[in-house]
Amino acid sequence: MQASTKDQWLMIVNPNAGVKKGTRDWPKIQEILKEEGVDFSCRFTERKNHAVHLAAEGIAGGFRNLCVVGGDGTLNEVLNGIMMAGEVTPAEITIGMVPVGTGNDWCRMFDIPFDYLKAIRVLKRKKTFLQDAGKVTYYHHEDPQVRFFMNVAGMGYDALVAKKTNILKEKGRGGPLTYMYFVFSSLFQYRFLDAVIDVDGRTAFKGELFSMNVGICRFNGGGMMQVPNAVADDGMLDVTLIRKTSKWMVVRYARKLFDGSLIDLPIVNTYRGENIRIRSTGKIFLETDGESLGHTPFIFEIIPRCLTIVTGK
Repeated sequence: MQASTKDQWLMIVNPNAGVKKGTRDWPKIQEILKEEGVDFSCRFTERKNHAVHLAAEGIAGGFRNLCVVGGDGTLNEVLNGIMMAGEVTPAEITIGMVPVGTGNDWCRMFDIPFDYLKAIRVLKRKKTFLQDAGKVTYYHHEDPQVRFFMNVAGMGYDALVAKKTNILKEKGRGGPLTYMYFVFSSLFQYRFLDAVIDVDGRTAFKGELFSMNVGICRFNGGGMMQVPNAVADDGMLDVTLIRKTSKWMVVRYARKLFDGSLIDLPIVNTYRGENIRIRSTGKIFLETDGESLGHTPFIFEIIPRCLTIVTGK
């Protein structure tokens, strides 16, 4: 008896992930899926934000297991497709991942291996975990927009570096070290902006901002740990804010981005809350899960334990 669509995995494949690694490695991944006896169908993304629609269409067609074959950006698109689908609640959809992106930071949080065979065996085991999601309202030109995220959102300098990295990706260039290259090379063009940050209705910060992250999970930027205390199911947003500082300080302490000790520096503030509001005198830009979006003002909200994800832990 053939399994129902509801029992199958819908593999949403981004051929351009990992600088076209998705194209090169899909035949190998597909062969492993077959050898491991995974029942699946597949769809391929053809343009930016296509995975949003593929996920929503898959759910409307009866799929309840969605697996991303791509990177953090593709995962973010699939999440937004799940959140816009009206047939079922988000928690009724199981989300898995076979990582082929350049950063794969969400996978680091949940011990999903970068080795394809091991990642597919994690998928088969289907051990699940309910994690939180974040919702951010922002502006594109003069129009308010909404985006959901499940890893980390970045603002200020973080968003500038992500934007430069993404421009290269769209041209089919770049790689794992591209992000770090722009971390240093962009220092000479960045301008600080005044910001007011409210956490759960109280003003927590007023002043010039260098960079800021709001996290559900801990990793971004290809293994950096800028929100090291984030817990994925605690119903809270973790915030790491770097105040105005010198270029030399950024270079000197860059290594602290990777071990979580960044938050011990005197130029860093940390907060936790369910609602974060950010206003600024000029436009502060935003990225969520590595995807470049719009600008201030921002409203961040937490949606507790609403996503069923396959974990390797």
